Amino acid sequence: MAGEASPAPLLIACALGIERLALRAAGGAGPGIRGTVVRTGMGPRAAERTVARALAEPASTGAAVLATGFCAGLVPGMHPGDLVVAEETRDPRGGVACVGTDLLVRELVRLAPGRAVHTGPLTGSDHVVRGPGRAALRATGAIAVDMESAATLLCAVRTGARAVAAVRVVVDAPEHELVRIGTVRGGISAFRVLRSVLPAFLEWHRSLPLPRR
Repeated sequence: MAGEASPAPLLIACALGIERLALRAAGGAGPGIRGTVVRTGMGPRAAERTVARALAEPASTGAAVLATGFCAGLVPGMHPGDLVVAEETRDPRGGVACVGTDLLVRELVRLAPGRAVHTGPLTGSDHVVRGPGRAALRATGAIAVDMESAATLLCAVRTGARAVAAVRVVVDAPEHELVRIGTVRGGISAFRVLRSVLPAFLEWHRSLPLPRR
């Protein structure tokens, strides 16, 4: 009907080419979804620059933003291919609360049966964290770490009111620390899981309230 509000678009941000490949292999956004996958490049600065540029486009007005890709698990017992749904993202500049985490968890459990889904704080870093550095982050209460999610969501909320979320796939963990993504079994497992869960992101987007006119 003319004059009705239409859903805000969806911006899915990932850092690596292999992550974007997994999302593209999962298929298009689907009917009624105005969605874009952007590759930001590695690190918080690259993520912030790319997301700010994408959200400045007129077609992205009010866009919901979801950060995704791979991460390092911090909790003993995590395995490659486990999923992390952030309740909040945090870095030294502050934290951002995520929206719709319960729905994301339900959809991920449905789409990736047998895969553990962990919820909690997702922390950001400006470098790859290994060994003792991970233990220090775990002591803060964080359950996983990556280099882009916190910067992505902080940039997103600073540019305007919008729904944000972060979902990551564990590519290595305390007992499964890896060196190269994509050349080891853990990286291949994480790729397959990421490819399978795009529908959860789309369902999350569909569930968001329509923007007010």
